[in-house]
Amino acid sequence: MSMTSLSTIIALLNIGTQEFILLFFVFFIPGVLFLIAFIFYILTLQSTLNSVSIKNRKMPPNHVWLLLIPFFGLVWHFFVIRDMASSIHDEAIDRNIQLNEPKPAYNIGLAMCIVSCLFFVRGAFIAALVLWILYWVKISGYKNQLSLNTTF
Repeated sequence: MSMTSLSTIIALLNIGTQEFILLFFVFFIPGVLFLIAFIFYILTLQSTLNSVSIKNRKMPPNHVWLLLIPFFGLVWHFFVIRDMASSIHDEAIDRNIQLNEPKPAYNIGLAMCIVSCLFFVRGAFIAALVLWILYWVKISGYKNQLSLNTTF
C-alpha cells in the first residue's frame, strides 16, 4: 500500500494519523492473530476427520474450511460440531473404543456455537473464546486418541 493511498484512507475516515495507528493495533493486529489461530483450529478439525475412516465420516474433511466464510461460517459451525461428534462416535464404535460421552465434544461445541452467534452481546465474545478453546482442546484430544487407537 502506497503512502498516498494510506493518506487517502486516513482522510476518508476523518481521523488523524495517531488515531489510525491506534485503530490498526486495536483491530487489525488482533484480527490477524485470531485468523492465524482459527486456521490452526480448522487444521485440527480436518486432521481429526482424516483420522476417522471414510465410512464413518459424516462430512468430507475439506468442508471444515467453509468456516472461514463470514456469517455463513457461524451457521456452518453448528453442522461441523454435529458431524464431528457423530463421526468420532461411529469411529469409536467400529474400533471398540469406549467413550465417556455419547456425543463426543458435542455439548461444549454447541454451547460455543450458540454463544458465538451472540457476538453483539457484551461479554459474549470472551465466553465464546473460552468455549472455542475448550472445544479445540477436546477435539485435539479425541484426534490424538484416534491416532493412538486407545480409550477416550
